[in-house]
Amino acid sequence: MTLTHSTDESYGTDPGRPSAARFVGGPDQRLDPEEVTSFVTESLAAADLDGRSVCLVVPDGTRTCPLPLIIRAVHANLHGRVSQLTTIIALGTHQGMSEVHLARHLGYQAGRSEATYPGMTILNHESWEPSTFTTLGTIGAERLHELSGGLMSGVSVDVRINRHVAEADVAIVIGPVFPHEVVGFSGGNKYFFPGVSGQELIDLSHWVGALITSSEMIGTRGVTPVRALINEAATLIPTQRMALCLVVASGTETLHAAAFGTPEDAWAACAAVSAETHVKYFDQPVKRVLSIMPTRYEDIWTAAKGFYKLEPIVADGGEVIIYAPHITAISVMHPHIAEIGYHNRDYFVKQWDRFSSQPWGDLAHSTHLRGQGTYDDVDGERNRVTVTLATGIPEAEVRAVNLNYLDPAEIDIAEYEADPDTFVEPHAGEVLYRLR
Repeated sequence: MTLTHSTDESYGTDPGRPSAARFVGGPDQRLDPEEVTSFVTESLAAADLDGRSVCLVVPDGTRTCPLPLIIRAVHANLHGRVSQLTTIIALGTHQGMSEVHLARHLGYQAGRSEATYPGMTILNHESWEPSTFTTLGTIGAERLHELSGGLMSGVSVDVRINRHVAEADVAIVIGPVFPHEVVGFSGGNKYFFPGVSGQELIDLSHWVGALITSSEMIGTRGVTPVRALINEAATLIPTQRMALCLVVASGTETLHAAAFGTPEDAWAACAAVSAETHVKYFDQPVKRVLSIMPTRYEDIWTAAKGFYKLEPIVADGGEVIIYAPHITAISVMHPHIAEIGYHNRDYFVKQWDRFSSQPWGDLAHSTHLRGQGTYDDVDGERNRVTVTLATGIPEAEVRAVNLNYLDPAEIDIAEYEADPDTFVEPHAGEVLYRLR
């Protein structure tokens, strides 16, 4: 594979037009629950939803979001007003949420969703079931070459989506916006692709992001090549699309801001706030980072955000330690990553004949966690930083996937906090750290 990325004027820039989304809050604000409820109520009351079927697309438990507050307000406004109300958990390729987890996530008593949300159907996005999907069309090779900034040549992609989204009159995305390693900033149409999409577009979009690299992509404002790709796919959805985008104060369930409108407009409004609230700057690099992962991240596939968000502030030759004693698996839904291991982008690109048949999404995840580096036939793989797992995963398994191991029992957080060469992030995974 040859990298031929040619930056076009839309990459890393704002589309330039004012947002038409309804908006409340700001970077320095904390909205109280009454403000949030009023905003949701007023926004939905002004929308053309009477007598129509509505599908809500919401995040899974790996995202911080005050969903019970939001869903209660949405349900109160739509129940008895719309003909059908369905909520889909946008899992992407994550594992399904159990009834107990769903109840906690959405704010009802397990087994009694009807008592809290009468008339609302709640479903996991079952990516493992072929019957989940309907095909919307294809993005052809020429258009894909254009959207990817020249990274993809001679490749087309089928666009599939959860049939409940395609069959509804209206689909409303509800979810937070954070800096994101694949697309720049999450949210908006990303809840459709990859949130409830088929594997083809997931693999391709993630690989495009990996070719650009996480370090370049994460926290990039405006319409990145991956954002352009998922926006294009979203135009194939026959359903009217709306979005309630949120900016959550990291580690809390309090909102800085909310926006309602088209997925494009609502996302742009919240991405601008997220860029100010979820990105922190250091003047000098640090030798080491200890990323303490919340329990919402159940495997390394999701907990890798503790690396993505901290890698930019680590000096060459430094180390990121992902501290998560509760994690016992590399990936629940992607066991194949154990065979591929973790390697930098060039390791795969310069041996493309060897790896092209592997799942591109798995390759992308591999590069995102391994970070920046080089590969050639003479010197082999050379990586910029060391990635160390201090988890419940056995040492042999960690080293077999090309990562460093540290016994979590040996971690003394206070000792790391006292070390001037170490930065400790107590709630890793959401805030992006960068050098000025």
